[in-house]
Amino acid sequence: MTERTSPRRRGWPQRLWRNIHLWLGIGLFVLLVPIALSGAILVYHDDIDEMMRTPREATVSQGPVDLPLAIANAKQAAGDKFQPTVVRFSDNPRAPMTISLRGQAPKGERPPFLTAYVDRNDSRVLNLVDFRASFFGFMHVFHENLTIPFYYGRDIVGWVGVAMLVLSLTGLYLWWPRHNQWSRAFVWRRSPATSSNLHYMAGFWVCLPLAFLSLTGIYLAWPQQGRSVLSTFAPITEQQRGGGGAQAIANPQRSPTEIYNIATARPNSAITAIFFPAPQTGAWRVQLREDGKSEPTTILINDRSGAVSTVEPLAGDRVGFWIRWLHEGSHAGEIWRLIVFVTGLMPAVLGVTGILVWLRQRRQRTLLKSSNHGQLASANAPAGAISNTTPAE
Repeated sequence: MTERTSPRRRGWPQRLWRNIHLWLGIGLFVLLVPIALSGAILVYHDDIDEMMRTPREATVSQGPVDLPLAIANAKQAAGDKFQPTVVRFSDNPRAPMTISLRGQAPKGERPPFLTAYVDRNDSRVLNLVDFRASFFGFMHVFHENLTIPFYYGRDIVGWVGVAMLVLSLTGLYLWWPRHNQWSRAFVWRRSPATSSNLHYMAGFWVCLPLAFLSLTGIYLAWPQQGRSVLSTFAPITEQQRGGGGAQAIANPQRSPTEIYNIATARPNSAITAIFFPAPQTGAWRVQLREDGKSEPTTILINDRSGAVSTVEPLAGDRVGFWIRWLHEGSHAGEIWRLIVFVTGLMPAVLGVTGILVWLRQRRQRTLLKSSNHGQLASANAPAGAISNTTPAE
């Protein structure tokens, strides 16, 4: 005859995952919430930045952009020690184009970068910004590495992503209805307290997007390891060393205007960015937005011969691009971008409501213990009244 399993033994997995869920959430609250909120802010970074940088009186450009004049004005505003590396064009025809410039790096330090916002009509510089010193620049650095130098910051963010993934999956397990009581699972009032109901319902609806963003964030926090794992499933281009993408040839043979004219000759497409030729490749890189395609098209234009070739990313490269785009909320439509934004806000809501639930449960356990001690004392006390005097007969 087998022994019947006690309710205490049957419930140990749930208690284990509840404790993991509880102490991960409370212990890493001060890291989880700021990282998630900074990611939510960055979802609409380009839109906010474009809105702030576009003058009210700006009009749609009536003719082609005077690239040589725009680049010359940007170099003059930045100084002789800065060289242009990238020219970007917004989808909004009223918004200014941006020219990124790279400065000479002091010995043992990172090179400085400036961004010039240039009017498309008259090529005048509207603003010159050190992106790293700006609010959104700080948000980017904080979200990537908590402003901690070297690889330590990225490692911390990566492990926070692991914790967020565990929180999402354990939260789904704890929410899962017992005995298939699905009619009760989606009811708002699972608890008398509003904070508990909000924690249960918000946690359920956000757990899968939060798990996905945590998983993609882990990949981005450890890109070398992520690419290594990805290469076992799909071919991927070997990553170039030396940071050549941020450095450009000082005096290219072809002018940006020539590159612009060659790229605009491609039908049903619009230029989004022109990268000056890097010393490693000797080719201009142009990103295009083509009609009917969600992914940008990249072409290479040889600086010497002017030969044009289309870059066909390998399967692993395409997966890596989509991991980044989906994590950022880009290239997948406005609905997904809104989901990513709301998901970034939810850890703050879930963290606060989770702490309130924990504090209330602690208070209830304390009251229950006090009540049990009181009942036990009453049960052990004599039935009659206690007195040192002998009652009168």
